[in-house]
Amino acid sequence: MFEGKNVKVGISPLTWSNDDMPSLGEKNTFEQCLSEAALAGFQGTEIGRKYPSDMTVLKRSLDIRGMKIGSRWFSSTLCEGDFEDNEKRFLKHLVDLAVLHGEHIHVAEVTRCTFTEDVPMLGDHPTATQEEMDRLCDGLNKLGKLAVEHGIKLCFHPHMGTVVQTREETKYVMDHTNPKYVFLCFDSGHTLLAGDDPAAVCEEFAERIGHVHLKDIRKQKMEECAAKGWKFRDAVVEGCFTIPGEGCIEFTPIFMTLDKVGYEGWLMVEAEQDPEKANPYETALIARHYIRNRTGL
Repeated sequence: MFEGKNVKVGISPLTWSNDDMPSLGEKNTFEQCLSEAALAGFQGTEIGRKYPSDMTVLKRSLDIRGMKIGSRWFSSTLCEGDFEDNEKRFLKHLVDLAVLHGEHIHVAEVTRCTFTEDVPMLGDHPTATQEEMDRLCDGLNKLGKLAVEHGIKLCFHPHMGTVVQTREETKYVMDHTNPKYVFLCFDSGHTLLAGDDPAAVCEEFAERIGHVHLKDIRKQKMEECAAKGWKFRDAVVEGCFTIPGEGCIEFTPIFMTLDKVGYEGWLMVEAEQDPEKANPYETALIARHYIRNRTGL
């Protein structure tokens, strides 16, 4: 599978430390993250909270381990209408990625987002007006054009607790943005939690997918999350999210779809767990073996 394709396998630093909950993985350093990810057989990672802000320092740490940066997160607030602020912050990210020879930037719209708030993760999610959705799509086109000019792909990330969470909302964004400038960051876990079939969504948007987050979901924990009204952070701590092969998502159809359309880019393991409960290095090894066994990569 993926024979002759430029497909790389990476793992998110969220396996070692959490960006939104500093207490999770507080003792784990970014050097440990990079070293253990490399030792487990991964080719790269994404930029995490503990990574140095000086990109030359980070690049040196990556280079000596033979690691690359596949992407980094960008929180957009395009629905609010202040494009200039988004553009300024986005350009800073592009400059940083250029130093690291990064290839992608995944963008989530955080206007009125609830994933850091004390509300049920599987309850009602924020919505955007028609005017706000149009501003979002117009802003994504503009930012995407800037990204292309820097040799980087903007990959929009539908996310639980945001105004673009479901397949229908994702379709609106894909239908109203320029495919030359705006790609999709497909996240298997968020797709399932939004009530959609990951394999079907992957197939529907396969031609637009520019970056992939491989996140699995423990079905029992998902059901418990719905029954008890867990907030997003509760779901993380309680083990709702996990690595591919440890949950209920069947990844083979997803890999087959991506292979069929000639996908090239990163397959990035992203499992938000408590490092005290899921040893990062052991977790990374299991995930890497699973992907190698299913794809040959």
